[in-house]
Amino acid sequence: MGISRLANAKSRSRSRLWPVLILALAAGLAALWFSSFGQRLRGDAAAGAAYGARVACSCRFVAGRSLEDCKKDKLAGMDLIGLSVDDETKSVTASVPLIVSETASLREGYGCVLQSWREREP
Repeated sequence: MGISRLANAKSRSRSRLWPVLILALAAGLAALWFSSFGQRLRGDAAAGAAYGARVACSCRFVAGRSLEDCKKDKLAGMDLIGLSVDDETKSVTASVPLIVSETASLREGYGCVLQSWREREP
């Protein structure tokens, strides 16, 4: 009878171990996938946000259209990019939630320029 209980206890502990091993394997694969895919996702999001901010800023402050009208100019696949306008500073911020945001401002003589580019100037 003692050997039977010992065998059952080992069997139960092994059956509890499988979900933990599967979860650890899934977490490892997810981390590996996100590390390679995540860089591409962040790069694409940054490019899309920069493009959206610059184009929307030009649309709003150079062409004089409303932000709602400018939103119609978004390219296919840019649905996740949100736009917000600051009329006081003549800037538009485009963002992909939880990933990246870019701001473009109207600069006299240059049109709309991304703020990240303006910071690089001497």
